[in-house]
Amino acid sequence: MPATYTFDIFCSLDGFGSFGPDGDWGGYWGTQGPEFLAHRADQYAADMRFVLGANTFRMFQNFLGDLTRASEADDPVNTRMKFAPTTVVSSTIDSAPEWPDVRFESGDAVDIVRRLKADSPVPLRSHGSVSLNRSLMTAGLVDFVQVTIFPVLTGATGTVPIFAGASDFDLDLVSSTVFDGRIQELVYRPTLHAKA
Repeated sequence: MPATYTFDIFCSLDGFGSFGPDGDWGGYWGTQGPEFLAHRADQYAADMRFVLGANTFRMFQNFLGDLTRASEADDPVNTRMKFAPTTVVSSTIDSAPEWPDVRFESGDAVDIVRRLKADSPVPLRSHGSVSLNRSLMTAGLVDFVQVTIFPVLTGATGTVPIFAGASDFDLDLVSSTVFDGRIQELVYRPTLHAKA
């Protein structure tokens, strides 16, 4: 049975995955709370393999580069992200000595992920990597889209509209959870929309 693949993305209520240099939001748009952080730590404690595109991996290197296993007590989510087995789909990066368990694969992302799904003994998860995951959704390789909506509007500073330019999909809601009374996590099963 193929491994499941989850496209995990954070966004503002108006659908932006990040904010530009004029934004002053901070991590998680500054709205994270203890329930949400505990939930993420539990999710990332499970056996999994991350699949990232080159741009997201570079961002992770920038933000998570100094973390060590000793950091886990203070920052379990990000420490687990850094130390999880990771495959980076990239034709421009081929090494990261400071990253403990990373493989780089160049070539067609659809072929790479199709093979990973067939061979991986653990679920696959991708956080961010918007353009990579749009193409994987179109190819039918994404089993779940997990969208975490933070209670902010970033119309003035928002960048990377997460689904702009994506194909059309029908979404079946798998679960819906509210954390800390303000952060909503929605998990959907996507199906490419069939034209009538």
